[in-house]
Amino acid sequence: MASGSENDLSCSVCHDIFKDPVLLTCSHSFCKVCVETWWRGKPTQECPVCKAVSGQKNPPRNLALKNLCEAFLLERDQRGSEDLCSLHSEKLKLFCLDHQQPVCVVCRDSKTHTGHRFSPVNEAAQDHREELKKTLKTLQDKLKLFKQVKGNWTQTAEHIKDQTRHTEKQIKEQFKKLHQFLQEEEEARITALREEEEQKSEEMKEKIEALSRKILALSETVRVTEEELRAGDFLFLQKYKAALKRVQQRPLMDEPQLVSGALIDEAKHLGNLTFNIWNKMKEMVCYSPVILDPNTAHPELMLFEDLTSVRCIFQTLKLPENPERLDYFSVLGSEGFDSGTHSWDVEVGDNTSWFLGVAVKSFRWKTVKEMKFGVWMVNFNQGKYKPFSRTSPSTVLPVQKKLQRIRINLDWDGGQLTFSDPDTNTHIHTFKYPFDEKVFPLFTTTDLHALKILPVVSNDGHDDDSDDNRDGANNDDEVNNRESTFTWW
Repeated sequence: MASGSENDLSCSVCHDIFKDPVLLTCSHSFCKVCVETWWRGKPTQECPVCKAVSGQKNPPRNLALKNLCEAFLLERDQRGSEDLCSLHSEKLKLFCLDHQQPVCVVCRDSKTHTGHRFSPVNEAAQDHREELKKTLKTLQDKLKLFKQVKGNWTQTAEHIKDQTRHTEKQIKEQFKKLHQFLQEEEEARITALREEEEQKSEEMKEKIEALSRKILALSETVRVTEEELRAGDFLFLQKYKAALKRVQQRPLMDEPQLVSGALIDEAKHLGNLTFNIWNKMKEMVCYSPVILDPNTAHPELMLFEDLTSVRCIFQTLKLPENPERLDYFSVLGSEGFDSGTHSWDVEVGDNTSWFLGVAVKSFRWKTVKEMKFGVWMVNFNQGKYKPFSRTSPSTVLPVQKKLQRIRINLDWDGGQLTFSDPDTNTHIHTFKYPFDEKVFPLFTTTDLHALKILPVVSNDGHDDDSDDNRDGANNDDEVNNRESTFTWW
């Protein structure tokens, strides 16, 4: 039979502890669901006890009574958790450290626990709480990491859409230069772009959804464990083994990794676009031997629309983290070379701080000792030209005048990388090295003036770039070119 206090906290309709109690105008309280059920089908809203008609269709909640009921239920649960010893009907005041279970004082002196170590229940609970907290910390750290990765993946998914919009715009602008009969070619390329967007967006969506499920599972584990940590000592110790096992199993999940190639391959869609339709519009084509890869560009570099020019803007662009992106003001060509001979010209113009050459895909600017591995370049800074590689001494090259263009010739099979001045046909420097992996054209600059990859001249001696277009990146006369912050060796 319920105690007096329990009767006071019981609804007269369901005879159970109030759930979400509401207060009628007659001062009687009932469970919200009970009174709504009572009123259902009745012409008036009368009190189930005194039959007084309530003047409110939606009576207010009785928050004071609700708080009393919740406190009563919590106290009753805690009283119920203080179990007695099933063998001796004594209170479980001790905790056997060897059997990892609560015991009474009679159990302590029994043969079952001979030679065992004991601790007061409150001390054992505190020690085990600390142990579980340490284990939980690993799970909490992993949850934080997962959320950070999800944030970057979400940004990557948005950037994919931005890339798609930007690339589509460029494709359309280039196709405007062609006549109507190229419409089918335009549609084919946009379809390919859309398919890649759909594929890569779907991949990112699947990754994000999978990660969300992991985060949800981890969050639920953390929530349940935190609730168990807040429980009373006896209830906590009863559930401790299961909680510890559950928390220990969760950190076994692998940390998510964003694989290479997640972003839209802009270079594939935009690079050499007119050359690829050369058979249809020979007189309008312009072929660039190297196309810059935006997915590798440092966030403070700006690539021009045709992906053949780059300059430093000294502002960090909002770009997602991806494995291909280079550090320290660098960008790679979109295609690498692992055989044959290749050549490209770069217009340096008024740029006063640059590196030009080739590097392996894994090259990164890190420390002074590591920088020269997997890279072969010529550097121009403070009016001096120097070779830059692991095998070359940092000596000043005998260049008599400031160069406007640099020609780079790669003979991969012959193991030679040659730099020359195409304007005077003068040799500058040659690296000799037996290449054993694919190398990519590398461009590094900390100057506001652009480095421009020049197009290949057609048979009639003309190319598609006018002088105005070629010099357009260097017309910022009002901008004072800041002194380079590079330290060379």
